[in-house]
Amino acid sequence: MTQLALITGASRGLGAALAEALAPSHHIIAVARTTGALEELDDRIKARGGSATLAPMDVTNADAMATLCRGIFDRWGTLDLWMHTAIFAAPLSPANSPLGNDWDKSLAVNASATARLIPFVAPLLGEKGQAVFFDDARAGDKFFGVYGASKAAQMALVRSWQAETVRIGPKVHIAEPAGMPTAVRARFFPGEDRAKLASTAQEAARILRAIGILS
Repeated sequence: MTQLALITGASRGLGAALAEALAPSHHIIAVARTTGALEELDDRIKARGGSATLAPMDVTNADAMATLCRGIFDRWGTLDLWMHTAIFAAPLSPANSPLGNDWDKSLAVNASATARLIPFVAPLLGEKGQAVFFDDARAGDKFFGVYGASKAAQMALVRSWQAETVRIGPKVHIAEPAGMPTAVRARFFPGEDRAKLASTAQEAARILRAIGILS
């Protein structure tokens, strides 16, 4: 029986690479805001013999996320895997810069959406499912104040959930990806020699092997 994987933030970067890597063994529920990018991902998944359900929606829309999770329950009943790669990368700025919309959006996408999604998705994962989050450890780095603070809040939630579910499930993983030539990293490190970075496909395979999804 084909397993079911929910990937939030699936349209590009690591999320898309994870979807493609999982395609031979999982039906992919791909969530992202960009319909065109999701359709391109769907083509690549089909080329690998897989199948996907596309969900073009914003993870900060609580009603949309609740409807999606209810739809997963009504159609499949359970979920085997959730990989949460959705992120907002605020422009780098000094910590003493005036706060603006980037602060609010960072908290909304990186922290608040995660806090809402965990109680929506947890019942679908049950005792045997797995959830995977990604920590790039930027908290405290120069000029990463807004991004780092919002990611630190996300990780605090995730680490608490991880500790709370050790004995009862689901299994909660925190992965630390290597640097990859993604759009997010390009915003943080313009002019970087991207040839020296790990590809998203390489990192997706490494992470999935580390958590026992791929052999």
